[in-house]
Amino acid sequence: MSKTPHEGVNPIAADATLDTIDPASPGGPPAAGARISARKRAFALLAAAVALAGGGYYAYDELVLSRHAVTDNAYVGADIAQVTPIVGGPVAEVLVADTQMVKRGDVLVRIDDVDTRLQLQTAEAAYQSALRRVQGYFANDRALAAQIAAREADEARVDAQVQAAQADHEKARIDRDRRNALAANGSVSGDELTAAQTMFRTTSANLAAANAARLQARAAREAAIAARDINAALIAGTTVETNPEVLAARAARDQAQVNLDRMIIRAPVDGVVSRRQVQVGQRVQPGMMLMVVVPLTDVYVDANFKEVQLAKVRPGQSVTLVSDLYGSAAPFKGRVVGFSGGTGAAFAVVPAQNATGNWIKVVQRLSVRIALDAAELAARPLQVGLSMTADVDLSR
Repeated sequence: MSKTPHEGVNPIAADATLDTIDPASPGGPPAAGARISARKRAFALLAAAVALAGGGYYAYDELVLSRHAVTDNAYVGADIAQVTPIVGGPVAEVLVADTQMVKRGDVLVRIDDVDTRLQLQTAEAAYQSALRRVQGYFANDRALAAQIAAREADEARVDAQVQAAQADHEKARIDRDRRNALAANGSVSGDELTAAQTMFRTTSANLAAANAARLQARAAREAAIAARDINAALIAGTTVETNPEVLAARAARDQAQVNLDRMIIRAPVDGVVSRRQVQVGQRVQPGMMLMVVVPLTDVYVDANFKEVQLAKVRPGQSVTLVSDLYGSAAPFKGRVVGFSGGTGAAFAVVPAQNATGNWIKVVQRLSVRIALDAAELAARPLQVGLSMTADVDLSR
């Protein structure tokens, strides 16, 4: 009985046999083993490359990255000086323009000073008047002292007159009484008795007038003492120059002089004029911003580092900065000065409200102030707002 070519052969075994045999090679099974071995070598090489890369990255992280904190979120800043008038008035002259370099004390703007000069002259006149008035107080004090002495002399004179009047009155009384006693037996004439009585009345009137004059002299002396006390209160414990009236008038004069000086507006710092907004003829008011002066020799850098980068950053560490303006060929040297009191989100106009149901954590950034070298800034000036890349050396 004849059989077909596949008769009695397991189809599955036959298919497996066919799969393991490479039709292209005369010896099928040895070629398959070589291919598996090549795959193993490839996987081993890949694993070695991954391990080498991981080890290299770990070494780079430990030896390099862990010793540096780098950010390109850094910008040049400065304490910009705003130029504002303290007194108002029409602008007479503007002597600077935008981008112009100025030195501290240079004249920037002149305000018309006619009214201020008149105010100064008025204040000067008031000061001179107060000076002379107070000098009169001191002179009046001496005059009042002399007046008191004169009143005391008048009082002593009047006291003497009173004593004399009393003596005359007493003598007239005795004469009258004697004549009254003699008139009963006719020893004195009527005319003589009348004359004695008249003299008594006259001396009584003189005594009353003397007493009144004494009271008047005493009142005049008391009035002179009171006037001197009032005048003394105006000058007590002072000189002409330290008298309150003179001091007030001098302060008003000095204020007028200061206002006149302030009509000339000068540069507060060395720097570059920017944002000039004032024009000739414009009437300015106190506090109105006329321009700003940017001190380019005293700029700094505010670098915004992620919070995860700041664990080892400390004030005093050295910083290498690269400006987009000059490039990496001209780096700047800096020094960490300090840290901001809060993140940008904390100081935002509309701060983040994290107590919400759909809250997503965002890595915050903290501003780090970096001081620059003055000599490098003089050689390569930096303008406010320029971008910088900051690299803090954490190894020190």
